Amino acid sequence: MSPSTERIRSLALAGHAGVGKTTLFEALLHTGGALTAMGSVERGSTVSDTDPMEKARGHSIDASIASIARNGYRIHLIDTPGYADFCGPALAALAAADTVAIVVNAANGIEHGTRSMMALAKERGLARVLIINRIDAEGVDLPALVNALRDEFGAECLPLNLPAAKGHAIRDTFFQTVGETDFSSPGEAHRQIIDQVVEIDDEVMEHYLDAGESALSAAELRGALEHCLRDGHLVPIVFTSAREGVGIVELLDLVERILPCPTEVNPPPFRSADGTPFDIAADAQRHVVADVFKIVNDPFVGKLGVFRVWQGTVRKDAQLFVDDGRKPFKVAHLYRLKGREHVEIDEAVPGDIAAVAKVDDVHFDAVLHDAADEARIHLDPAPFPAPMYGLALEPAHKGQEQKLAQALAKLAEEDPCFRVEHHKELNETVVRGLSDLHLKLMLDRMKARYDVDVVTRPPRIAYRETIAADAEGHHRHKKQTGGAGQFGEVFLRVEPLERGAGFVFADETKGGVIPGQFMPAIEKGVRQALEHGAIAGYPIQDVRVVVHDGKHHPVDSKEVAFIGAGRKAFLDAVSRARPQILEPVVDLEVSIPDHYVGDVTGGLASRRAQIMGTDSLRGGETAIKARVPLAELVDYSTQLKAMTGGQGRYAMSFSHYDTVPPGVQKKLMEAWKPTVEDD
Repeated sequence: MSPSTERIRSLALAGHAGVGKTTLFEALLHTGGALTAMGSVERGSTVSDTDPMEKARGHSIDASIASIARNGYRIHLIDTPGYADFCGPALAALAAADTVAIVVNAANGIEHGTRSMMALAKERGLARVLIINRIDAEGVDLPALVNALRDEFGAECLPLNLPAAKGHAIRDTFFQTVGETDFSSPGEAHRQIIDQVVEIDDEVMEHYLDAGESALSAAELRGALEHCLRDGHLVPIVFTSAREGVGIVELLDLVERILPCPTEVNPPPFRSADGTPFDIAADAQRHVVADVFKIVNDPFVGKLGVFRVWQGTVRKDAQLFVDDGRKPFKVAHLYRLKGREHVEIDEAVPGDIAAVAKVDDVHFDAVLHDAADEARIHLDPAPFPAPMYGLALEPAHKGQEQKLAQALAKLAEEDPCFRVEHHKELNETVVRGLSDLHLKLMLDRMKARYDVDVVTRPPRIAYRETIAADAEGHHRHKKQTGGAGQFGEVFLRVEPLERGAGFVFADETKGGVIPGQFMPAIEKGVRQALEHGAIAGYPIQDVRVVVHDGKHHPVDSKEVAFIGAGRKAFLDAVSRARPQILEPVVDLEVSIPDHYVGDVTGGLASRRAQIMGTDSLRGGETAIKARVPLAELVDYSTQLKAMTGGQGRYAMSFSHYDTVPPGVQKKLMEAWKPTVEDD
C-alpha cells in the first residue's frame, strides 16, 4: 500500500566529485532499513555504482535511484555523478526531485560543483539543503566553512543541527535549544532559524514579535518553513560523517519532518497544445501526468523508462499514452528501482518515482498520461549544456554499420548530453559529448554492451569555396568515335554574390546558339562542379553563373556533351575569378571563474578569435564572448578543462562563413587530390 502523497519525499544528492555522495547514499539506505549492510565504493559493492566502469573508476557516471520506507514515509533518493563530464544524468535527475541536497566535503570546502549545483537548483526553484560531510576528517574548520557558505550563498544558509563530541554526534537545533556542541550553541542556532523563518509571512512575523515563539502554532511554523524552503529563503545546513554513520538518523528525521512534500512544490511547466500552462496538482484521483527523466537500456528487462508521477495514480495493467500518441500502451510491469534491482509494485502515486519496461515509444522527457483528450500535453524541455566535443567515427569492421547505428541510438537515449549527428554532405557520423573523457566512456560502454569497435578521428570542417571577382570561362566538348559524336561548346561568366546568397543560374544567349533544351544540361554540369569544388574539393557557394554564348551541332549535340561543357567552362571561369575557401565561424561564449580571464582570452587569441566583450556573472564568474573559426575549436574542450581545472564551460552557435587566411587556404588546396576525368 502506498503512503499518502503528503508522506512522500524525494531528495537528489548532488555536488562536486569526491565529496562522498555515494557513501552517503549507502548510509541513508542502510540506516533507513533498505539495506542490511552498507556497500563500499572501494570494493565496488554500492547500490548506485553497479556499472563495471563505475567500479573501475571509483566514482559515479550515472544517476542511481533507490527508496526508503520509514515511519510511514517513503523517501526517494537519487545519487548523481559529480564530475562535470557526466552532468547530463545529474541535471536530468533534478526533474524528479523536490529537494536537492548539495554535499560539501568538510576538508575541501566550496568547490566548483558546489557552486554550479546550488545555482541550478535555485534556478529551477527547488528546495536546497547543504550537507557538510566528512566532519570527522583531520584538520577541518567547521565554523569557518559555515561562514564561507553563508558568504558565498547568502545569510539564508543556516545550521539546522550542529556537530558535537568532536564530530562524533549531532545535536538538533530546530526542535531543541539545549545541549553541548562543538561550536556555537543550539539556542543561538535555533534563534537564527526562527528569525529567518518568520520573516517570510507578515502575519506570522507580527504574531512572533507580539507574543514570542511559544505563541506560534505548529501549523504557522510549518507553513512558514515550507514557504522558506520553496522560495530559497532558508537553506538548511546539516552535518554528517557518512562513513561513520554520524548524523544519518538526524538527516532522515529532517527529511521527514521538514523537507517539502509533493503537494508543497511547484510542478514543472507542462503545457497544452496551444502553449498555455497546464494545471497540475499532486492529487491521486485526477488524470495521470508523469514525466520520464531517465532511460535505461537494460540487457535483461529491455528499455526502461523511469518517471516521476506529478498527478494521478499509475497502476499496473493501466493504459497510458506517450506524448501526443493516439495508441496507448499497457503497463504490464510497474517497477520501483533499487539501483540495478527492479522491484515490482502495484501503483505509484503523486511524488513517486517508478519505471515501465519494454515501451518503444518512451523517450527522455516524454509525458505519460491516461486521457486521450489530453494527448497534446507536453513539457518545456529543461536546459542542458550543449555537447561541443566531437569525434567522427566509423565501424572498425565492415558490415557493422547497422549495429553501430543501433548502439549509438541507445546510448543517445540514455544521456541528454550525448548527441549523434549524421552529416550527409561530409559522409560521416559524428558523436558529440561534454569532453574527451565523456566520449571515451560512451565509446567504451558501447564496446562493452554491444561489442562494436570503432575508428575515430576529428570531425571534418564544413568548408566552402567561393569567388571574389567576375571571370569568363569556356569549354568545347567534342568526341568522335566513328558513329554519332558528342559536341557542345559553352561560354559563360561567373560573378560573386553576397555571403549566404547561394547560387543563381541565368541564360543570356541569343539567336539560338544553344537550343533551349540543352540549357538544363549546362546547369546540371555547373551544379556538379558546385558540389565537388574547384580548388579544394568543398562545395562552392555565393556564385552567379551567366551562359551568354556557345555552339551546337544539329547531329552530335547531346545532353551529356553540354553537361561536360558546362562543368568545365564553369571550372575554367572559377580558376580566373580569385577563388577563395570559406570557413564556418561560430559565436562562442566561455564562462569561467574571474581569475582565469587572462589565460582564457590569451588562449582564444591564439586560435584566431575576435573577442567581442565580457559580462560579469554571479558567483565570481565572467562570460567571454568571441567569434572563432570552428576549425580552431576542435580540441578546445580539452584545453579549457586543463586551463581552468575543469571549471570552464562554453557554448557556441553558427555565425557566418568567412574567408580563411592565405596560409590555411594553401594547405587545404595542397591536401586535395581531385579525380581527373577524361574529356
